[in-house]
Amino acid sequence: MAVSELACIYSALILHDDEVTVTEDKSNALIKAADVNAEPFWPGFIAKALTNVNIASLICNVGVGGPAPADGGSAPAGGAAPASTAVPAEEMKKEEAKKEESKESDDDMGFGLFD
Repeated sequence: MAVSELACIYSALILHDDEVTVTEDKSNALIKAADVNAEPFWPGFIAKALTNVNIASLICNVGVGGPAPADGGSAPAGGAAPASTAVPAEEMKKEEAKKEESKESDDDMGFGLFD
């Protein structure tokens, strides 16, 4: 991220923390006071992007995943239920046993990942 972008984002956070509406003029004033050379279009761009946004909600939900993806739809009324794609328990046990066998054979070679 460029210095211009970061300066504008930080100015928006400072303004929000002081409970001041984020505007282009106020962001420019903060950036100028910080003696940062920002490209002139960034303060207006960030201010417009944050116009109808709840900044507190953005801050509190950083790193939280978005909404769950929509499923493929449900079966029509009276129609057959979709086939299950779950792996049977027996196949799961067989796969786990194969993984254990391969793990044991790696141990027999006389070296490990952290040796």
